[in-house]
Amino acid sequence: MEKEPLTEPQKVLIRDSWQIVSQDQIHHGTVLFTRLFELEPDLVFLFQYNSAHFSTVQECLGSSEFTEHIRKVMTVIDAAVSSVDSLSSLDEYLTGLGRKHRATGVKLESFKTVGESLIFALESGLGELFTPETREAWSQLYGVVVGAMSRGWYREPQGE
Repeated sequence: MEKEPLTEPQKVLIRDSWQIVSQDQIHHGTVLFTRLFELEPDLVFLFQYNSAHFSTVQECLGSSEFTEHIRKVMTVIDAAVSSVDSLSSLDEYLTGLGRKHRATGVKLESFKTVGESLIFALESGLGELFTPETREAWSQLYGVVVGAMSRGWYREPQGE
């Protein structure tokens, strides 16, 4: 990683805001995905599990399989926040996660919508505490995460 992507004040804003939102990760993750499906309804069809084939967004959001997916996404965000001082330490993991998303049919362009949905969920959860500075800090962090995941689209797996 070239230069430090986040300033110290941005890191503080990210940690402080996440401390509030992470108190109820499933709720805020559900807000994120509800918004995502409003913006890109066809994404719901990527979430077909062995035991469930969803025909509606509500079916998907209400399923235990999808709750587990929300939990995983929130864990990745939590890891990014925890590693905000050394984001490059997540590079290999995020690149692999990007490869996995490509394999399941996610389009690279959809990550822009995921970012918008994350910002929406944070803003919903934080209310007036979600300042323009907080928005910019989270946008920067998300940009780093997506940058690493995007490399998974173009890099072949090592030794697989």
